[in-house]
Amino acid sequence: MSDRGPESGEDSAVPPEAVLDELFATIESRKAELPEGSYTASLFTHEKGENAVLEKIGEESTEAILAAKDDDLDELTYESADLVYHLLVLLAMKDLDLDDLRAELRERF
Repeated sequence: MSDRGPESGEDSAVPPEAVLDELFATIESRKAELPEGSYTASLFTHEKGENAVLEKIGEESTEAILAAKDDDLDELTYESADLVYHLLVLLAMKDLDLDDLRAELRERF
């Protein structure tokens, strides 16, 4: 899923409260720059485009549901991370961002 991490040479010491912002900034960067070999960039250039991301969201949702049903908390955490990542890619595709999501959530409580 990710094209970042310790093996990429990039700083992985992002504070937990900033992880989503950092991830979304990386997604936006991949969208703008479309670097060769980037999984994230490939989602923006895939011939099926948005449908490819929607399929991944469906797949990751199902996997998270099955992990929850099986009480496999490690797998639920892993699949939830995949789901959130692909949802963030979808937001970026639709030119939405985390502030839009935060505003909507804030309206709900």
